[in-house]
Amino acid sequence: MTTVVEEIGGEPVVRALVERFYDIIETAPEGARILDLHFQGHGLAHVRPEQFDFLCGFFGGRRYYAERHGHMNLREIHAHVPIRLQDAEDWLGCMQRALDDTGIHGPARSRIDTAFDRAARMLVNA
Repeated sequence: MTTVVEEIGGEPVVRALVERFYDIIETAPEGARILDLHFQGHGLAHVRPEQFDFLCGFFGGRRYYAERHGHMNLREIHAHVPIRLQDAEDWLGCMQRALDDTGIHGPARSRIDTAFDRAARMLVNA
């Protein structure tokens, strides 16, 4: 069985997705609150490499994030962040744009959309 990482074109595509996502977060009005949440937390310096590491494992590839941090528990990773339903929806909207812009589609896209929707809504804690 192939992994989502393989289906979408490998780690270079995961990296392109992360870069495009954070470009959107840093410039689009719907990314403003998410950007602010990063500044309230650990800042932005680490987010692009950390999200790349996390998504590689999340998509069935090498688990770089777990290798470095010992786990991939999204709730634990985001426990310090007050996430509202609107924040989850904004995150999903920005990610949808990034997925579109990166050219990710087909069966892998459907699985990604489902997994991201479930994960984002599970993180709502405020």
